[in-house]
Amino acid sequence: MAAFALIAAACSSDDSAEGFRIAIVAPSASNDLAFTQSMVDAANTIEGAEVSVTDGTFVVEDAAVAIRDYASDGFDLVIAHGSQYGGSLEEIAPDFPEVSFAWGTSANTYGLPNVFSYEAASDQGGTVMGKMAAALSQTANVGVVGPIETGDAALYVDGFEAGVLSQDPSATVNINYIDSFSDVALASEAAQSLIGAGADVLSGTAQMTVGAVGVAKQEGVLWFGTQSNQTSLAPEIVVASQVYHWEHMLEDMIDKVQDGTLGGELYKITFANDGLVIEYNEDFDLPDDVKDIAEDAIQTFKDQG
Repeated sequence: MAAFALIAAACSSDDSAEGFRIAIVAPSASNDLAFTQSMVDAANTIEGAEVSVTDGTFVVEDAAVAIRDYASDGFDLVIAHGSQYGGSLEEIAPDFPEVSFAWGTSANTYGLPNVFSYEAASDQGGTVMGKMAAALSQTANVGVVGPIETGDAALYVDGFEAGVLSQDPSATVNINYIDSFSDVALASEAAQSLIGAGADVLSGTAQMTVGAVGVAKQEGVLWFGTQSNQTSLAPEIVVASQVYHWEHMLEDMIDKVQDGTLGGELYKITFANDGLVIEYNEDFDLPDDVKDIAEDAIQTFKDQG
């Protein structure tokens, strides 16, 4: 694993990224308030870098074309931001040995010297959210809308369930995986079903959760978000969001690429390296004791490194 865990911020307070060209290929919209936006927002904080984005490439073949086009155009770092893109990257990267590639969430660099991989320890934030959810629930019944049971999504759901049960072992946690990252209608149906089963607090992950948040807002059910800050979707019911801050990782990648290391390393964002941050909704009246539960859990993860 990269030394990233030890260097929370490495470069971009100066002009070290001036002229550095970053391309992002992602499955959903750049403003999805979820996985894609988390990376686009991070890249846009890199001072001096040129950032180009091709979003909405849920079809793997379309993403592969975009990845190859960016590499052919000489971008310094091409980010394939989706776990479904791994097979394509394994085929494309060897054709462009002077171009650096990154993809996630995954731990696999395919043994290629010009491929970085990255992961999010989303179970950490999931645990923190779950503890708060259990503390706020009046029914001891909490629901989760999951996409496909893989990658950071599965980690988050598992962490959230563990957090709920660690705070209230008698609580019920119902999980509904809809087998889609993008189906808003299915997410809405899943949320209705969970609320119908007694849940008064919900969470979920991936871009489809906009549908679930809409239902939670209508029903007055609390919501915990992840990947990006989802407060703007429903300020009256969103309690907090686990936000992925990839920028420190990107800064370190840029340093390495500029020094001649084009890949071969794994990154993981965590609370300890400030890659994961809990962003509270300032408009939600969160009781002090519940926030203390969250802050204590965050500190525990930071202490673990």
